[in-house]
Order: sequence, then C-alpha cells, then structure tokens
Amino acid sequence: MSDRFEISTRLPAKVEAVYRAWLDPSEHAAFIDGGAEIEAGVQGKFSIWDGYITGRTLELDPPGRIVQTWRTTEFPEASPDSHLEIRLAPDGTGTRLTLLHSGIPDGQGPRYEEGWQENYFTPMQKYFSDKT
Repeated sequence: MSDRFEISTRLPAKVEAVYRAWLDPSEHAAFIDGGAEIEAGVQGKFSIWDGYITGRTLELDPPGRIVQTWRTTEFPEASPDSHLEIRLAPDGTGTRLTLLHSGIPDGQGPRYEEGWQENYFTPMQKYFSDKT
C-alpha cells in the first residue's frame, strides 16, 4: 500500500505566472531558495535541491495542469516513483494551487505533506507576494 494526499493553497498571482514559475528553473529555484534544473516539455527531467528530488514531466495542460513523476533520495531503492499532479485554477485575483501526491512509499506521506507546506507553499506565498 502507498500513501497519498491532496493539499491546496491560494497564491497571490495569476494562473499563468504560477504555471510558468513551476516549470522555469530560475523561478523555481527562486521560490524554493535552492537549486533547480528543469528540462522543458513533456518527458523533460528535473532535479531539485542538488538531486534530493528528481522526476520527469508526464503531461502539460497549460496553464492549468502539470503531471510529473517524483521521488526523493529517501525513497527505498526498489520503490517506484510517486505521482504528482499540480492543478491551477483562478481564485479571485489569485490562483488556487491544488497538489495531489500519490504512490508515496507507505508511511512517508505525512512527512512529504508537511514538506510541501514548509518548503513550497510557504515560500511560494512570499515569492508571489513580493512580485505584486
């Protein structure tokens, strides 16, 4: 059995800006305050925080949906990559980002759910607030 969760946040930016920032290595690095290498397009590979997170992009539906494989160096070696779906929708003058993360090795879900909040959602709030 694997773990899964769904979390969301509201960001003070337009959907197109959030979509672009997620896929742009410079902007992604800026909002997480760490390294980000992201190859463009479907099947493009990515590496975040010096290889701690790796994966590849499976689907792009601009500007509302990004689907990626995702794993960290903490996954057991035999575990398959997890599945990440990012949904972006207008929410007033901002964007509702909903993140569905599934296929996480059993028992690791709560740690990654907290990690998304601390290492992505909180810094993204600041990053996009500073841009307005």
